[in-house]
Amino acid sequence: MAERPAGPGGGASGDGRGDADGGPAPRPAYRPGHRQEGWDLRFEWGAEGLAAIADGATAVVVVDVLRFTSAVSVAVGREAVVLPFPWGRGDAARAYAADHGAELAGRREHGVWSLSPTDLARLPAGTRLVLPSPNGSALAFAARDGVPGARVLAGCLRNAAAVAAVAGAADGPVAVVAAGERWHDASGGALRPSVEDLLGAGAVLRALVDLAGRPGDSASPEARCAMAAFDAARADLGGWLARSGSGRELASIGFDDDVATAAVLDAEAVAPVLDGPAFSAVVAPAAGHLR
Repeated sequence: MAERPAGPGGGASGDGRGDADGGPAPRPAYRPGHRQEGWDLRFEWGAEGLAAIADGATAVVVVDVLRFTSAVSVAVGREAVVLPFPWGRGDAARAYAADHGAELAGRREHGVWSLSPTDLARLPAGTRLVLPSPNGSALAFAARDGVPGARVLAGCLRNAAAVAAVAGAADGPVAVVAAGERWHDASGGALRPSVEDLLGAGAVLRALVDLAGRPGDSASPEARCAMAAFDAARADLGGWLARSGSGRELASIGFDDDVATAAVLDAEAVAPVLDGPAFSAVVAPAAGHLR
């Protein structure tokens, strides 16, 4: 468990507002073993995991397979630009889209552009799309703001090889962070580790080793576990996602096509990279294919 400094002057307050003098909030302290120091390929979960393993990283890969990073992958593969935005801020999102000359995604059931990677395959080239999401967008912004100088990428099964090629191009550690889901119960929305994000992270890490040339022994045990999960599932990714808790949840509301779309390995050959407020496509160096 991460150490949590208590009280004013004892560390981060957790509210993100910084110190009283207007400076940035102190980062929480993490025990050395939890920071995965000494490993070039690292893996963790959620915002807390990002804060723990991001020091010194030259690239941070955010993974939210069902459905944020899969939707971003499809959209930038269609030459669109995606502006992530926090979920549930309707008026603010509309104003943000207007300020950036972008369309605002909504709910799929309302017949508009949404987090559906299946529907975004029809997105016209050149579209600017504000894409609210509950987990992935917040994690992407936390990486952008908390890891200065690092490239922030949206990774998933659909773009694992391309993301690995771009993330692994610069020397230095790569932090792969799975967004996970949230428990909608008395836990107050605590993080729920999810099969789909474990597999997506494992695919990116496997490609970093097999295609981008990172030594396998440079991966932390946490990263190796994610790779092992991907290796076990790679012959039937569609089946694993469909039978997972998140996949069954989406199927129960009629979105099983999104689960199938998200399970396709290396469908896009470009990597979504966050530049300021927006993800856009970066062409990956030739790095092969995970199939």
